[in-house]
Amino acid sequence: MKKQEVKGQVEKKRHRIERRGLPETGFLRLPQIIGDPKAVPPIPAVVPVGRSSWWAGVKAGKYPEPIKLGPRTSVWRVEDIRALIERGV
Repeated sequence: MKKQEVKGQVEKKRHRIERRGLPETGFLRLPQIIGDPKAVPPIPAVVPVGRSSWWAGVKAGKYPEPIKLGPRTSVWRVEDIRALIERGV
């Protein structure tokens, strides 16, 4: 693959990430990552997988580990989700 083609692909991925409306830094809750069509207004998926598939992927190491804020509250760093998207998962 030519250097110019690789550079173009990186730019396309960066543009897709920016279109998804992810903040530069901060934390995301699970519905902000996998989406929630029942929310008002609906939350589009950044990573289109189901809740159980997401947790299975976390356990398998495919998706990033959460940060626990409390016994029932998990968040993920935006930077980790951006890296996941750039890897093409």
